[in-house]
Formats: sequence, structure tokens, C-alpha cells
Amino acid sequence: MTTNTQASTGPVWDWSAGHGPVTGALSATTGAFALAPTGAATGMPPGWALAAGTAGAVGHAIAGVRVRNAGRTIATRAASWLVGAGWTTWAMTTGPLTWAALGSLATIGIGIGAAARSSALWEEARELEAIAAAERQVAQELSAERRAIAAEWVNRIQRVCAITLRVLAVEMWPTGTGFTIDAELPPGGTTYDKIAGQASQLSADARLPHGCTAIASQGIHQGRVLIDVTTVNVLVEERTYPSNYGPLSLYTGIPWGYRTNAAEICVYLREQCALVVGPTGSGKTNMVHVILAGFARTTDVLTWVIDLNAGSAGLPWVRPALNANGAFVEDVRPGVDWLASSYDEALLMLNTALAVGHHRKVAYQDLMAERNTDQLPISAKIPQIMLVIDEGAEILTSTDRNMKELAKKILEVIRMLRAMGIRTVLTALGATGSVLGNLMIRREAKTRICLTGGEVEGMDLGKVFPGVRGLKVDQAPYKGAGFMGSPESPAALFKNWRILPNQIRDIVAATSALHPQLDKVSRQAAGIAYATRWDADRTAWMRDGAHSSTDDDRQEPGSAGGLKLSALRDGQPTTGSPRADEDALARKFMEQIDAQFGTTDEPGDESEQPPLGQGLNLSALRSEDNAARQDVLALLLAAGAEGTGASAIARALADTHGTTRQTVVGWLKTWVDDGTAVRIGTGTKARYVHHRHAPES
Repeated sequence: MTTNTQASTGPVWDWSAGHGPVTGALSATTGAFALAPTGAATGMPPGWALAAGTAGAVGHAIAGVRVRNAGRTIATRAASWLVGAGWTTWAMTTGPLTWAALGSLATIGIGIGAAARSSALWEEARELEAIAAAERQVAQELSAERRAIAAEWVNRIQRVCAITLRVLAVEMWPTGTGFTIDAELPPGGTTYDKIAGQASQLSADARLPHGCTAIASQGIHQGRVLIDVTTVNVLVEERTYPSNYGPLSLYTGIPWGYRTNAAEICVYLREQCALVVGPTGSGKTNMVHVILAGFARTTDVLTWVIDLNAGSAGLPWVRPALNANGAFVEDVRPGVDWLASSYDEALLMLNTALAVGHHRKVAYQDLMAERNTDQLPISAKIPQIMLVIDEGAEILTSTDRNMKELAKKILEVIRMLRAMGIRTVLTALGATGSVLGNLMIRREAKTRICLTGGEVEGMDLGKVFPGVRGLKVDQAPYKGAGFMGSPESPAALFKNWRILPNQIRDIVAATSALHPQLDKVSRQAAGIAYATRWDADRTAWMRDGAHSSTDDDRQEPGSAGGLKLSALRDGQPTTGSPRADEDALARKFMEQIDAQFGTTDEPGDESEQPPLGQGLNLSALRSEDNAARQDVLALLLAAGAEGTGASAIARALADTHGTTRQTVVGWLKTWVDDGTAVRIGTGTKARYVHHRHAPES
């Protein structure tokens, strides 16, 4: 066996390094000493040594000027060349091996070394002074800018708020999007609230761009105020969710968006619940996905999702991990730990959460006593359960009997299980008194988000952030933008990232190994309901792409005694015949209906229909043939995100089933009502998109 060893004794020479004062002097003197005896022995003219020295001096002088060396350094190096050349010339003439020649050479070497050391120190000091001068210049310019900002805002606050401040510091944000003023309030009991209440007036007086604000908040003590002034509107641009899917923790914070200074804002939900308010079109669904992305990256959180709207909030986080048979894809776990889309499953989940929380209270008493805490120590071994309930605030205010039962369970979880590590994130469609009237929500949901998207109706910011002044809906007119406040960060403008479906799939794959397992104690309490949550029969709805019709088959009424609108699909009749007049009247009638409404309402009961022969029998438009309905649904699915219109579907099925446009319109309207399809546009330009391909709200 051989080993490689490296000698550790003796000096280590760096042959690529330049000469220092000592090595430079040695190089000069030894070179001169070697040249003098050689030149004397070979009869070399002494003047050649002097010429070579002069050339070296001139060359070093030119090089020193080019690199901007100090004059002292240039003179020292030129003199070293000339002195060395002069000694060589003298020694070649008088003899280089005499004691006088050797002594003088040694003296020259010492002089050259001392001069080189002195010039090196001078160059170093000169360089440091140049750096310090540049820094002083920058500091002076920055100080001048800060003094100008301070003076400007002192005058502005005096003019708008009638308060005279003394500015102590101005901090420029590293992102270049604004600055913070730290000021001392005048004596006499003036508080920062007086400035905070004039935020919009200050922003207007400063001519800040739309989306930029001047927000006052508490300083280091009650006699100080911090004024954050945004000068660049970062809310107008859309930013995608950061591509770093690394691990997070409840204790280090979970990013939910960014402030107007472009800095991330994190939430800490170990003891808090959260409330997200946002009307349709404000980006609330995207915000839910950002929340689920943060929880998926958190190593001490398990996410349970309740979404009674077909589970649409949680499905994108489950489907990448399930195959067509309902089994998990190898090495991939869902981004959420449990998903409920129905009342029964939601009730089962809430009952399980309550059972887990109550059992933890008893089973972990010894652990809490050992840690000397009255709260369960949350970790990857004992994860926190976060219940994300889409439109959960509406459940709490519903008058439906089933929803009241769910509301009771939700409030019980919020009220009783904080210490045991079970918290909730509720969403709501509006910031109204009916939604926020529950004291439990206002008290426990200390992290609050209000996405506005420019919507004014139902957006009472005073109810979401009571006591906070200066917030206006028109400050955040962009989708995904709004206001966010928590105990760690006062309510202010923010925006969340846009998270795309492909990112959700990437996050599910990247975070599979990060998800904790429910602890053994909790699994015992959760029982079979939790253990079988991913069984094929309970996840079948996740793989069922089409809603089957439950309507009974009905025959199309005959045409006797009334106008037969099915004749519209026949060939053109002869002009002037009774049938032609009848068909022309029918076409004109349907064109008027389409022009005004774009569709025809479903008829009522037979008792409400006009008698045959006394008007248009619209019941003749209904054809409940199951084969035709399934073909219509197939065409709707095949149309994808672009969708299709009723006329196009009717034309495609005319030869196969003889289905009229109005029959297709009736089916499409039914599917829009039950959520199978989504209608986009109005009138003759209306088109229909299957819910699988429908854009998110």
C-alpha cells in the first residue's frame, strides 16, 4: 500500500509572486555582481552596462506612469536601475573583486531595499487614502440626499398634518423602491396616529405614483414614528412564485407574498389562525394555492383542506400524486394530507381533528411537563395540523342545517385546540359584517388578508383591520394585491405571487420528502377515518371527470295542435306554403330571443305551458335523449379551454340525433347551474367551457 506524503519542512517558494523590498534588492545586487566580473573578463565596454541601466530606468518610469504610481515610487525604481548600472560600470573599470567594490555593492543593496520598502508603504497609504476619499465622497452625496429628503418631508408633514417633526435618520431601502424616515414627535402628547390618518393626503402631496403610499407606524417608543415611503410601484407587475422550494418551518415563518418594498412577508401560525378575504376575481384562489405551497414546504405541518366547491382548491395538490387507479405514484405524496369536497367528508375531517386534539391534551402531558410548557412542542415528529377551509367564513354564517353543523365543529376547533397545534385558515368572499361578525374569528384570526382587486363593494377594510387608518381599496387595484396584517407586521399593502399549475406539480414532486407523518398518538385518535382517507372508493370523485345526468328520459312532444320547431332543422320549404310561413315565423321568433337573451329559459311544469294551438309550444324544444346528451358533453370536453357555442354543437349533432339548438341550449343551461359547465360571454357570442377547462376565479 502506498501513500502520498508532502514534505512539511523548509520554505515554500511562490515563483509567480513579484519582488518585495528584500528580494528586489537581492536580485539587483546579485545581477550587478554577476555582470561586472563577466564583463571585465570578456573585455565588454563599460558603457554598455550604463546604457542598459538607463534603458531599464526609462522603461520602469514609463510603466509606473501608466499604472499611475506615485512620483516617489517611480523615482525610487529609476534610481535603483541607474545606481546599479553605475556601480557595474565602475566595477568593470576598477575591478569588481576588491573590498571597496563589494562593500559599496552591499551598501547599495541595503539602500535599494530600504527605498523600495518606503515606496511600498507610501503606495499603500496612498491607495487607502484614495479609497477613503471615495467613500467620503459617496457618504457626502448620500448624506446630502438624505438631508434633502428629511427637509422635504418635515415641510410636507407640517403642511398636511400641522406637526413639526425632528428627523433622526433616513434609511434608503436596498431594493431601491423607497425609504423609511425615523423621526421624533413633538412634545405635547402627539401620537403617530395623527400622521397615519393623513396617509393618502401625504401621498398626494408628494405626487407618489399610483400604488405607492406613505404609511406611518410606531417607532422605537411612543415618542417616535416611522414613515415608510414607497416610490416605485412593485404591485403592478406580476411575479411568479419563487422557484426555491426548500424546507420551511412554522417557527421560521412561511412566505405569503411581498410588501411594496419588494421584501417577503412571512406569517407565523403556531398559535394564530388566519383569515383571507377576497371577492371573485381578486386572486383569492391563487392566494389559497400560495398558502398550500408554503404549507407543503413546511416540515412540521400537515395540511387538511375542506372545499365544498368540488374540492377545486385542493385537487391540483393531490392529482399529481395519484394514478388512474387511485394509488399513489411511486415516491410522490400529495401536497395536502387530506382533502374533503363533500359535507360528509368535511364533517368526518372536523370530528377527526377534534378527536386528535383532545387525545393530544391527555397523551402529551408528560412531554409538556418535561419541556416546561403548556403548549404542545410542535416538530417534524409531532406536526401541526392546518385546516384550510375555502369559503369557511360563509359556512359560519350559513343558515343551512348541515352548514350549521360544520360551523359548530369549526368554531370548536378554533376555540379549543390552539395549544395542541391545530389551527385554521378560513377564506371569505367579502369583508362584511355578516362574515366578520363572529367574535371568535376576530379574536383568533390575527393574521388577516384582504385582497381587493379594485373591488369596492363589500370591502370594508375597517372591519378587517380595526383601528388601522389610511388604508383604501383604490391603493391596490391589481389582481392578487391587497392588504395584509399580522401581530408581527402591521396592516399594509402587499401582493402575492402568481402560482401556475406546472409549479404546483413541481412543488408536489419537490416537497414529497419534506412532509411529516402524523404522530402515533394522533393516528390512534384519528382511527380508521384517517387511515382510509386515500382509499380508492373515497377518492373516486377525484378521478371522475364527468357528471352523469340524473334527469329522467322524456319524449319530445308531438307537433299536433302547435308549431313544430323541429322543422327548423329540415330543408328549406317552398316559399308561400303554409308550412313556410309557419317556419319563417318560428325562425323570426327564435332570432328575437337569441338577440335579446342569447338563450331560452327552461320551461316550467306542464301546467304552466300554454295549451297546444294557442301559442309556441316551447316544450317541444326539450329532447332528453341520453345518447344525445352524452355526445353534447363529449363535444364540450373536446372543445377545451376555448369552449364552444350552442349553434356549433347543434350543427354537429343534427345528422346523428336531429337535436335542435334550443334543446342544446337547455342542456347547457342546466349544466351551468349544476357546475358541470361555465358560460363565458352573453348573447349570440356566448360560449360554454367544461368545468375541467374553466379558468380559475
